[in-house]
Amino acid sequence: MPDAVRTLSQFVRERAIREGVDLSADPIAADRVARAEVRRFGERALASGGEPIGDERAATSEVLAELTGFGPLQPYFDDPEVEEIWINGPDRVFIARNGVAERIPSPLSEREVRELVERMLRPSGRRLDLSQPFVDAALPDGSRLHVAIPEVTRAWSVNVRKFRRGLHSLSALVGLGALSREAAEFLRMAVLAGANLLVSGATHTGKTTLLNALGSCVRSGDRVITVEETFELDIQAGDLVAMQCRPPNLEGAGEITLRRLVKESLRMRPDRLVVGEVRDAESLDLLIALNSGIAGMCTLHANSARDALMKLCTLPLLAGRNIDAGFVVPTVAACVDLVVQLGIDRRGRRRVLEIVATTGEHGAATIETVPLFRRVDDELQLTGERMPRLEKFRAAGLDPVIVLGGAAA
Repeated sequence: MPDAVRTLSQFVRERAIREGVDLSADPIAADRVARAEVRRFGERALASGGEPIGDERAATSEVLAELTGFGPLQPYFDDPEVEEIWINGPDRVFIARNGVAERIPSPLSEREVRELVERMLRPSGRRLDLSQPFVDAALPDGSRLHVAIPEVTRAWSVNVRKFRRGLHSLSALVGLGALSREAAEFLRMAVLAGANLLVSGATHTGKTTLLNALGSCVRSGDRVITVEETFELDIQAGDLVAMQCRPPNLEGAGEITLRRLVKESLRMRPDRLVVGEVRDAESLDLLIALNSGIAGMCTLHANSARDALMKLCTLPLLAGRNIDAGFVVPTVAACVDLVVQLGIDRRGRRRVLEIVATTGEHGAATIETVPLFRRVDDELQLTGERMPRLEKFRAAGLDPVIVLGGAAA
């Protein structure tokens, strides 16, 4: 039916122009126009002895997907089991279903890939051209879009990481087997106590999902400020301000960086600062904020909890020559309370691998830690180690001994 869909789409587009209907802004009117044109097309086919259109409802859905959705890829956007969609070229389209990648049949042409990207970028207002061959943007449903175009790539490269709803709580993650009930309760208490948490792991391990779940544990009266390169977080908090970066305009001016957002957030009376991902010099501004008493959470790419702390000790050095390890390492040791390390197995299952607490002590370039939870034989278990720092828990009237048993002092 692809040829018929293209013909019908053109008829619907022409009728919408005649009637002054904005197909993207008015879905009810778009559905009405599409149904009417599909019906007319079918009637003409029957009268002329042509090939009948078949299922009118399916044809209408395909036309609407072509005009207001994402064309042949729309079924994968609608499939809740599909987490990610990426295009390496018109004939090379892949999806990740429940964490496992698979290649799918691709009816796309080069022109259709370009039109699809233009449609995706339109709501965000972000641009993509030879002078700006990369773009990050958020789709209206919260999914994250990244595109790279030639000459940087051989063909248009498109990646959409879908926004997954329904995973806004630690209990939901417990239900999926991502962590144990004891670990979830301990993390909930840590957030309530104002502990500073670092969520680390490789790509696709569920760092943003866990950050959303942790954010749902903040006290009801807390003011939460989130900063990220592109909107991805969906923290359920009553008093929340979400900010994202802005790329430079055509003249190269007007850029708003993550460093700028972190600095601005400190003027907004935050009780909890959440940074979507730390990967550059903004880590220095985050450490300064944490060192001033503001509770914070962030994600970071690392292979282990220990590596995550080492990386957080290194990234601030990118801020300038006047920043050295003599300041950064003690600050990380003092400010970061817990590191939650995530991983993904061959079957696509995302799991908490370990939870470690910092002791506040450090070496020349290392932070001392104590493992509290560790995954053994596919089960996240208590290690029996003592919780090193309890001041924040006690100040909040919380006792992790309830969860950790004899593992806290």
